[in-house]
Amino acid sequence: MKTYINPNQIDWKKISERPSITTDNLMPLVRKVFKEVEKDGDKAISKYTAKFDKVNLANFQVSENEIALACTKVADPLKKAIKIAANNIEIFHNTQIVNKEVVETTKGVFCWQESRPIERVGVYIPGGTAPLFSTVLMLGIPARIAGCEKVVLCTPPNKFGEIDPAILYAAQLVGITEIFKVGGIQAIASLTYGTATIPKVFKVFGPGNQYVTAAKQFAQQCGIAIDMPAGPSELLVMADEKSNLNFVAADLLSQAEHGEDSQVIALLSSETMIEQLSLAVETQINALARRDTASAALKNSRIIVLKDLNERIKFVNQYAPEHLIITEQEPETILCQITNAGSVFIGPFTPESAGDYASGTNHTLPTNGFSTTYSGVNVDAFVKKITVQKITENGIKNIGETIEVMAEAEQLQAHKNAVTIRLKNLKNEN
Repeated sequence: MKTYINPNQIDWKKISERPSITTDNLMPLVRKVFKEVEKDGDKAISKYTAKFDKVNLANFQVSENEIALACTKVADPLKKAIKIAANNIEIFHNTQIVNKEVVETTKGVFCWQESRPIERVGVYIPGGTAPLFSTVLMLGIPARIAGCEKVVLCTPPNKFGEIDPAILYAAQLVGITEIFKVGGIQAIASLTYGTATIPKVFKVFGPGNQYVTAAKQFAQQCGIAIDMPAGPSELLVMADEKSNLNFVAADLLSQAEHGEDSQVIALLSSETMIEQLSLAVETQINALARRDTASAALKNSRIIVLKDLNERIKFVNQYAPEHLIITEQEPETILCQITNAGSVFIGPFTPESAGDYASGTNHTLPTNGFSTTYSGVNVDAFVKKITVQKITENGIKNIGETIEVMAEAEQLQAHKNAVTIRLKNLKNEN
C-alpha cells in the first residue's frame, strides 16, 4: 500500500484514483453478442456459453429436481446461517415500505403517490471463483417485498454445467424459481431481449465482472434499466490512535480479497499508526487462501494520514466510498457530516462483512464515486411511483385561475381552455 502523509488537498483526487477500468475496448464484443442474441436467441446463448464457460448445455433452465437436489447438498450450518441472514434482511427491508399519503395542496385539490412493482426484473449472480449466494438474498428479498411478479435469475454454470448449490438454496428460499445457467454478456443480452427460453425483463440488478458491467451499460441503450453503475469493490476505514489496528487490517483485507482490481484505503489520524497497521496487514494476509488476490489489490490501495478530523471528513466525502468504516472516537458525530457513502459501519465491532452477509442492510452498493448520486439497492429500486391527483368542483374553482394564467403565459391556449371550459360549465350549472 502506498503511503501519503498529510497530502495537500489539491492532490487528493490523484492519490485516491480507482484502478483504471474501461469498458470501451469491450464494447465491440458486447455489441456483437447482443446483436446475435437478439437475432438468434437461444442458439446464440448456447454458442457463447460454450465459448466463454466451456460447457455445452442442452437446456439452460434449472429444473425443480435440480433445485431440490441442490438443497440437499447444502450443509445444515450453512442453511441455518442463510436463513438467519434472510430474516434480518427481510426485517430491515420491510421498514422501507412507504404507505400512501393523500395531501390536500389546495382546498379541494388532492395529490398522492401510488407505488407499483416493476413487473419483470432480472437478477445477475456472479458464479466464478466466489459464487455470491448472499447476493441472491440481497436482491430476491426486496424484489419479493416490492411485489415483482417475475424475478428471473441468471448465473454462469461451472464446467460441469452446474450451479453452486448454495445459490439454488438461497433462490428457492426467497421464492425465485426461474433460474438459468447463463452468465456474462450473453446473460444480460438474454434478459434485455428475451429468448424462447429466457424471459425479457424491464430492469437488471446485480454485480459482475468488467464484461457484465459493460453489458449492463449497453443494455441501457437498448431500452431496459439497471440498478446502478458498478465497478470493483472498495472500502475506506477511518481510524485514530485509539482504534484497534488489527481490526482495521482485517477489514482492509476483507475487501482486498474480492478481486485484484479492488481498492482499500486506510485514513489515519497519525503517522505513528502506519508501522503497526502495515505489520498487521502483512501478518494477516499470509493466512488467507486468496492472499495473491488480496496482495494484488493492495497495490491499488493507500494509507493516507490526515491529522485534522475535518480534513479526514472532507476526504471521505470527496472519495465517496462504497463502504465506509468509522472506528474513530465519537463515530456518530462524524457520521452526521458524511454526505457521500454507500454504506457506513460504525464502531470497532461492526465489520464490513456484517453488511455483506447478515446484519440486514443491502450489499449491492454504488462504487467508483457514484455514492455522490446513487443509493444502494433497496425496496424502492424494485418499484416505480405513479403520481395521482383528484380535484373537486371547489378545487378547480380554487386552482383554476392559477392554471389559466400560467398556461396563457406559456402560450398554450388548449391547456388554458381545458380549465376554462370546466369553470364555465360549473358557472352555467349554478
